[in-house]
Amino acid sequence: MTTYDVVIRNGTVVTAAETTQCDIGIRNGKVVTLADSLDDADRVIDATDKLVMPGGIDSHCHIEQESSGGIQSADDFYSGTVSAVHGGTTTIIPFAAQHRGQSLVDVVQAYHELARPKAVIDYAFHLIISDPTEEVIAKELPALIDDGYTSFKVYMTYDALRLDDRQMLDILACAREEGAMVMVHAENHEMIQWLTSRLLDRGHIEPRYHAIAHAGIAEGEATHRAIRLSELVDTPILVVHVSDQKAINEIRAAQAAGLRIYGETCPQYLFLTAEDLDRDGMEGAKYCCSPPPRDDANQQLVWDGLANGTFQVFSSDHAPYRFDETGKLSAGPNPPFTKIANGVPGIELRLPLLFRGVKEGRLSLQQFVTLASANAARIYGLYPRKGTIAIGSDADIAIWDPEAEMTVSYDQLHDDVGYTPYEGIQLTGLPVTMLSRGRVVVDEGELLVDRGSGEFLRCERPAMARPLGRLLREVDPSRNFGADILDEDMISGDAGQGAS
Repeated sequence: MTTYDVVIRNGTVVTAAETTQCDIGIRNGKVVTLADSLDDADRVIDATDKLVMPGGIDSHCHIEQESSGGIQSADDFYSGTVSAVHGGTTTIIPFAAQHRGQSLVDVVQAYHELARPKAVIDYAFHLIISDPTEEVIAKELPALIDDGYTSFKVYMTYDALRLDDRQMLDILACAREEGAMVMVHAENHEMIQWLTSRLLDRGHIEPRYHAIAHAGIAEGEATHRAIRLSELVDTPILVVHVSDQKAINEIRAAQAAGLRIYGETCPQYLFLTAEDLDRDGMEGAKYCCSPPPRDDANQQLVWDGLANGTFQVFSSDHAPYRFDETGKLSAGPNPPFTKIANGVPGIELRLPLLFRGVKEGRLSLQQFVTLASANAARIYGLYPRKGTIAIGSDADIAIWDPEAEMTVSYDQLHDDVGYTPYEGIQLTGLPVTMLSRGRVVVDEGELLVDRGSGEFLRCERPAMARPLGRLLREVDPSRNFGADILDEDMISGDAGQGAS
């Protein structure tokens, strides 16, 4: 009987903490040995001249999800996970999206039924909360958090999804009490609507006006407000898909003040600009997302934020809508920008695009792993099972050829969208062999596992969601004349800690 199921030999092993030369021994889906020389295995993978890194975690992607406007995304849990793993990702965290009037519990069950027979890699779920009724806040959310759904997203814009500040505070207070992480889509809805109405009144309907309506100042103001709401109830938040200098500055200032404010950005803000929305005809619709891509100066600021720690997470925000009547053009062949399905695909190219930062000297290998995998695992309660290569961790491993070259072309990708906004970009450094729980999922471009072989991941309460214990006077009963705005079990700072 062999000692190991799989041994990875002669590679350069990279984690968020260090780079080292060692072999990896895998048994029963786990990393069990890290040593100078291993060989007694059913399968030996030679990783000479390769980088051996934790499999990526894409912690913000929309898979088999119906939008608030009733448009179905192109990728289901099979095509979405197949595409993800070909791009270096071994875990995805898509959304179980509540629409108004729906039970969160029913929504989660429905998404399980979609994912279970199709996913080829492991997955967890965030919740999207659009209808925070008393039942949801008092009963459903606490029960779901106990069951391993320890993060949820809220919106400050979109008519069918947005919450007002009071609803935001109710959710933040619940997250504080239960130990969950809140993700915030931060754009000022009224600013966007005010600009939109004036653009439409003047006949400005082309895709390029989407970028004007979703002005950077709207993102900056909402980010500021989300941070202040977070500070009021001492609840950490993660601001998602950040694109603009004003929002970056707000996050950076909050972090400098010691607040637990985290940031996420995405490939579109490094490689696309608002000029892409001004392409001929309706081609610009392919690049419409919110917030929109900005300009070259903001691209540089986003790169800087990845390097200096403003951003903890780099996600795809994969929102795959086909360029036809089922997706981008569901409102007709020449819809106004307000009727174009919102989002861009990117689940397969997320990490190869980020790796360009390594090749250009913008990021170290440790920073790459931190942004691609380790921090997402920490923020969403999966570390150290996921996000690292360590004894006892799942053997989710991406073997990269740092010199492999690719000119991006959609016919090389595995999603069901039909196009890529990154067509023609030159990349160096690609994943060549992918393991998930010790299974070789992809090798030299070939998928080797069956649909439905991925597993659901129960997330723990993340330590990064714990409050600071720095309550403002107005909500601290010891200093606010006994008003008791927050419950005593929240004030102790121990809320939600038992299961972390």
